[in-house]
Amino acid sequence: MLKHREIYSSDHEMFRDSVRTFFTRELHPHKERWNKQGIIDRDFWTKAGAAGLLCPSMPENYGGAGGDFRFNAIVDEELGYGGAAAGFSVHSDICAPYILHYGSDDLKRTWLPKMASGDAIAAIAMTEPGTGSDLQGIKTTAIRDGDHYILNGQKTFISNGQLADIILVVAKTSADEGAKGISLILVEADRAGFSRGRNLEKMGQKASDTSELFFDDVRVPITNCLGEEGMGFVYLMQELPQERLVIAVAAAAAAQHAFDITVDYVKGRKAFGRTVASFQNTRFKLAEMKTEIEVGWAFVDQCIHRHLEGKLDAQGGAMAKLWLSEMQGRVVDQCLQLHGGYGYMMEYEIARHYVDARVQRIYGGTSEIMKELISRFI
Repeated sequence: MLKHREIYSSDHEMFRDSVRTFFTRELHPHKERWNKQGIIDRDFWTKAGAAGLLCPSMPENYGGAGGDFRFNAIVDEELGYGGAAAGFSVHSDICAPYILHYGSDDLKRTWLPKMASGDAIAAIAMTEPGTGSDLQGIKTTAIRDGDHYILNGQKTFISNGQLADIILVVAKTSADEGAKGISLILVEADRAGFSRGRNLEKMGQKASDTSELFFDDVRVPITNCLGEEGMGFVYLMQELPQERLVIAVAAAAAAQHAFDITVDYVKGRKAFGRTVASFQNTRFKLAEMKTEIEVGWAFVDQCIHRHLEGKLDAQGGAMAKLWLSEMQGRVVDQCLQLHGGYGYMMEYEIARHYVDARVQRIYGGTSEIMKELISRFI
């Protein structure tokens, strides 16, 4: 069970109680069905918006609650602890800040209230079939034509891709200027020339719809460019620390839940006439995992505190994602081992934790890229 931590106030804990109550009623009874259908029901988003779970740190004049980042983190923790693959983090923690920080007044007034209510779902399209972590290598183009851009290209592995009403597209507005030629452009899903590919079948996180997206001469007003043209790469670098922090937050919560359900299992499961928990190997493994998880929470809280002060830089975000996602992988693997053969059965929750955890070391920048980034500060 997630415990009270000093970084959270009583207001935050009251919010956590409401989030947990909402998920108990509206999420957990449907997880199995959503995993099978590969997508979450659309009305779950509007219910979450009505309950104040979407974009909780959004200013009140744009439909949010005006809270700080900790309210977002609580939603991420409760989702991670509940083993639920909903695309709230992409929507609230990644897309919303780009529009809030760099969008025009018109874009903010148009889309942010709808995002807070769940009436509009957002996705961000970075990755391409031939380009993963190297954003400078993207091929999608946005060429000026009068007061419009014409977008052409393909994106893949896009979370919320099937449901998204708006997509923040990373595109080249100048093909020969490298990072300086990258811009962020908001594309509405009902524009001619935009299409979605199939809902990709993933190893884990099956309830989270993930898609290929295609842009074939999509005309978008130049006013849909977020911030200045050619500044997209700079904006991405400024926002990535928060994106990586929320992955770390979810990793800590998921590791905690994997540990908690494993403790319950080994205390009840018997082997050779005694509980699995009574064996020294089990006790030592649990001790190791508990220590790693506690260290992880302490680091997460430190990073959240730094982020609230505006001091979480690229190195800090990379270290948080690297350590917490790797820790999650280690813990979940050990927890599955302690379940024995039953751990390999998908009807057991630990198996779902195992397959869901694997992507944490890939998206948001692979562990290898995190090490490369960290090394640049040494």
